[in-house]
Amino acid sequence: MSGRRGADDTDKLEVGQDESGLTLKRLDVWIQDWRLRMRMMSVCVEGSRDSHGGALVNLIRGYADNGDPFVRKFTDQLLEEVSKPFFSILHKWLFSGELNDPFSEFFVAVNPELAHIQYLPQSSPSGQLSADGGFIGLAGDIEDLSSDREGGLKLWEGKYQFQKGMLPLFVGEAFGRKIFSTGKSLNFIRYNCQDSDWVVTRQKLNTGGTLKYSDITGLERSIDAAYQIASRRLFDIFFEKYGLLDHLQALKNYLLLGHGDFIDQLMETLAPSLARPANTLYRHNLTATLEAAIRSSSAQNDPADVLRRLDARMLEYSHGEIGWDVFTLEYKVDAPIDTVLDPDAMVKYLKLFNHLWKIKRVESTLSQGWMRIAGGARTFLRVPDLNYEWHQVRIVMAEMIHFIRQMEAYCQLEVIECSWKILLEFVQKKEGDLDALILAHRQFLDRMVKKVLLLSSKSGREENILNQVREVFAIILQFREATDDFYNYSLSESARRDMERDEARGVFTGVQRGPQHPPGYLPDILGRIRDYSSTFSEKAQTIVYALQSHSDLDCRFLGIRLSFSDFYKTKRDQAHAKAT
Repeated sequence: MSGRRGADDTDKLEVGQDESGLTLKRLDVWIQDWRLRMRMMSVCVEGSRDSHGGALVNLIRGYADNGDPFVRKFTDQLLEEVSKPFFSILHKWLFSGELNDPFSEFFVAVNPELAHIQYLPQSSPSGQLSADGGFIGLAGDIEDLSSDREGGLKLWEGKYQFQKGMLPLFVGEAFGRKIFSTGKSLNFIRYNCQDSDWVVTRQKLNTGGTLKYSDITGLERSIDAAYQIASRRLFDIFFEKYGLLDHLQALKNYLLLGHGDFIDQLMETLAPSLARPANTLYRHNLTATLEAAIRSSSAQNDPADVLRRLDARMLEYSHGEIGWDVFTLEYKVDAPIDTVLDPDAMVKYLKLFNHLWKIKRVESTLSQGWMRIAGGARTFLRVPDLNYEWHQVRIVMAEMIHFIRQMEAYCQLEVIECSWKILLEFVQKKEGDLDALILAHRQFLDRMVKKVLLLSSKSGREENILNQVREVFAIILQFREATDDFYNYSLSESARRDMERDEARGVFTGVQRGPQHPPGYLPDILGRIRDYSSTFSEKAQTIVYALQSHSDLDCRFLGIRLSFSDFYKTKRDQAHAKAT
């Protein structure tokens, strides 16, 4: 009976299978896909316990690299849903510059130390011109340009941070950097630049399309378009609204001595004051002299906003220093220009000014000395027994003039002008973002600092060459003082001999005799001149040979020009021949 019952049950099951089509095996086949989905969901959940945001998206996307089409399709569907919060945050950041990320899931994070800071730029200063075209109030309210708020560069570089570990792989680092830059640019335009066309810019960015995982190509197009629009708008604001190029030109004209007539006028009027001890100088006197130099030179045609930012001040000085050692020009900038012209950049400008000012001082001193000696030799320095000494003085002074003018031409023409041309080419292209502009300006400054100050990649070598150059400057100034003493002696000696000749002819002019020089006065002067001449020649030779092995090609060419036809090599060979 039992066997029969089993056969009947089998028949009934086959009949049921034919009628309903439902079997355990078929049921197992039907739920296999869902079971696989649940298993994959379980694996994703287990693996993502410590992951969130972009890291979670990357973890899930790792399962898409599978040869099974079903697994790939399910993973893509899962990513479409999981990435929706990411794209929602991305949309606000990319098109509005707002970071709405309460759970820290985005690859852009805000620095908690700077999150509360939103600063606005100070109003652009305006100057007035007097009736005669002179500028009024150069130093007035100039201190208001300095700000106690956070610097623009610190906010631009530090307020938002790029977290590479949270960046989804389907975006890629290159596009991630563009997204990061676009959002920063929009945020900077909105809050730091007070752009009145902010709404128009946002409308250009947001064309109404949606960002989603299934349209990666559209996402890349949207990122590229938003990056270009935001970067171009930020460039326009900096160069058109805030006149960044005018400020860069002003720094080149004033701190890099590009305004030749202004610098000559300023140095000529300041020379008597700067020759006094530093503790006897007053800033208001320096400022008044600066205003006078502007009025009497082509600098008066510069924009009023530029002239208001220019100031004269003294550096911290120690006992025994004179005005030449501590005087400097200063150019003050405010937000948002200080994002590019940051404090570190302004320090480099001051270093360059300090060195170029020394070169200009020595060049001016030599030119004045040469004109004085050349003119005096043809008029009243008629002391025949001193002709040889004056001939030697003129030879050495010509050598010094060649040295300083080659140095000045190298700094101004080959370094500053060439570097300026490279920077202008970048500005005219308007490519890249604000970071690219900051980098281009830093490279412009670093190139000038390296070449003007003769810096070398070899450790310690740059300080050695620069110190030797400054020692040469000091020797030239000392030589000029000695030649002035020699000039005064020759003048008094010429007058004394003229008076003796007049008395011999019975002519009495009534002019009193000058003070009698003590014995050994002339040999002492001539000894100083010879010492300074030989020391200059030795230092110049050392500098020339140091530059010949310099790591920078332009510096090596400077060494060739300073040597002019191997002059110093010939002198060295002659000195060695005499010694042997």
